Amino acid sequence: MTPEDAAVPSGALEFAMATARDAGAILRERFGVNRTIEFKGVVDLVTDADRASEQLRASRLRATFPNHRVVGEEGIASSSGDENGYVWVVDPLDGTTNYAHGYPHYGVSIALAHGQDVLVGVIYDPMRDELFAAERGKGASLNGKAIRVTEESELICSLVATGFAYDLSLRDAQLDIWRRMQGVTRGIRRDGAAALDLAWTAAGRLDGFWEDPLQPWDMAAGSLLVTEAGGRISAYANAPYNAFGTGAVATNGRIHDAILAIIG
Repeated sequence: MTPEDAAVPSGALEFAMATARDAGAILRERFGVNRTIEFKGVVDLVTDADRASEQLRASRLRATFPNHRVVGEEGIASSSGDENGYVWVVDPLDGTTNYAHGYPHYGVSIALAHGQDVLVGVIYDPMRDELFAAERGKGASLNGKAIRVTEESELICSLVATGFAYDLSLRDAQLDIWRRMQGVTRGIRRDGAAALDLAWTAAGRLDGFWEDPLQPWDMAAGSLLVTEAGGRISAYANAPYNAFGTGAVATNGRIHDAILAIIG
């Protein structure tokens, strides 16, 4: 079976939506209280809320799709897989640094992929109770209503977003791109949650987004939302997008080449 032939397993989208909501409820319930925080790097955090959200989703995935592989940020993984190559790519808490500081901008991200092909993508924002969802070939939605990317074609009239690496040695190069971009766009936002940046691009709140490096769980669900909402996604240097790659440029399609020219 090739990725193009892969069928979306029955109930997969509904499962992802329900699980994202329930995982988000755990995060919302614990938001603003004292956290147990561990460090994965100098500025890369993980909290007890990440762990609780991930445990919920991992246990449900094992029970519902026991033969699918699971890849998650906080160490819950199954490497057995099945002969059809389905893999769930999950982030229990996108925006951990925001969450740990009480900054109310974070989300839950769940995607189902087959090979390089993302079949289902769901991102949930618990603070706004916003559920972004997409299934390949069926469009994208926000709380059940269809969403589309913007029609803006001028970069100078565009609102765009990006993020900065946990690896501090990469930030000077990322700031160089920011400096080049700030003079040719209406504005740049940096809110610390790549999954929500992608969801907001799909919903027309942002005209474009770029970030490198990213992890698969940061971008898999959002990449499907963008394309199903009529947008465009690629890797840097206009290479084909890879859900298991290291970064992404996502736009409404109309300003994509202009952003690539600047970051390139």
